Amino acid sequence: MHRVVITGAGTVNALGLNVRDTLTAMAEGRCGITDLDFQDVERLSIRIGGQVHGWKPEANFNRQQIVLYDKYTQFTLIAAKEAVAQSGLNFAGSLGLASGVVLGTAGGGVNTWDENYRAVYEEGKNRVHPFVVPKLMNNAAASHVSMEFGLRGPAFSVATACASSNHAMGLAFQMVRSGMCKVMVTGGSESMLCFGGVKAWEGLRVMSRDACRPFSANRNGMVQGEGAGIFVFEEYEHARARGAEILAEVSGFAMTSDASDIVMPSAQGAERAITGALKDARLNPEDVGYINAHGTGTAANDKTECAAVAHAFGPQADQLMISSTKSMHGHLIGGTGAVELLACIMALRDGVIAPTIGYEEADPECALDVVPNVARQAKVTAVLSNAFAFGGLNAVIALRKV
Repeated sequence: MHRVVITGAGTVNALGLNVRDTLTAMAEGRCGITDLDFQDVERLSIRIGGQVHGWKPEANFNRQQIVLYDKYTQFTLIAAKEAVAQSGLNFAGSLGLASGVVLGTAGGGVNTWDENYRAVYEEGKNRVHPFVVPKLMNNAAASHVSMEFGLRGPAFSVATACASSNHAMGLAFQMVRSGMCKVMVTGGSESMLCFGGVKAWEGLRVMSRDACRPFSANRNGMVQGEGAGIFVFEEYEHARARGAEILAEVSGFAMTSDASDIVMPSAQGAERAITGALKDARLNPEDVGYINAHGTGTAANDKTECAAVAHAFGPQADQLMISSTKSMHGHLIGGTGAVELLACIMALRDGVIAPTIGYEEADPECALDVVPNVARQAKVTAVLSNAFAFGGLNAVIALRKV
């Protein structure tokens, strides 16, 4: 079994268009949730989100590329370029054959669906662009990343709703650890912030109209975001031999299914994923100092997650710091775990624990240290990142300091 480390990171999200700006915003407890701005937003009941404002595709891509790249793919490619640049890797020759890409997304090209449904049903057009299908498909981002960098190993996408990124990163970790690949580019992306995307989520009645307040007794729902988080997972000896900067070690992963309900989470399923990740990473509960929570700001998720953490960690749960950065960047659905992994790396490398902002009232059913409102300086050597999805799908990643 090979050790796996992270040697590159990139992101685009409502807090920043790169990792540096994102981590600065997280450390400052800055909120990236704002008024939404897109066509027909006035027809929506929910008009806030973690939107990437001022995004200009033409500043990053030529016209031929824009025809092929949905916004979620655009976010992915920009984040991937940042991650690969930081890693210093060149995939020419044999390394490209031993490297791949696995990405998470729940919706894929939702903006493309929205634009073309509008054209056909509202505007009455009888034809759409020939590249609509390759633009909207869920594997488009993974395919374009493989082509951009010459990654000729495994290349595919994972769609497990809100756990998509963690599942993708967990599979990438297992591929490198097993020796299947030397390097995997991994993470996830999402862009559902368009009229159709938000209108669909409105129907669930789980969305807040004013703010995301995870773990706070007066929370009233989740807030969507958009963006991408991309990482380079590399075999440790390969990274060390070339003198690469190592951001963190990926030390464990577990995934479980509740097998009980399509929307209501199970504390038992989440607990099994947490304990499985600890076991896989060979960590004891007292080794973990911080958990980046799924923490959506819905009563069902927050209470279930806190119960799962309390059961998994026992008395040690009182010593844990657990925060939800969704309170700042929103819930990126399939891309959310990837952006949240940045907070885990910041905790390990910089000793900065990102806060749960918007916290106003204590909830006795969420009686953990949720790092309310203000970031904290703390030395931690191991962390977990939780992701729990509709369908009862759970994925937990463990990182440790190198």
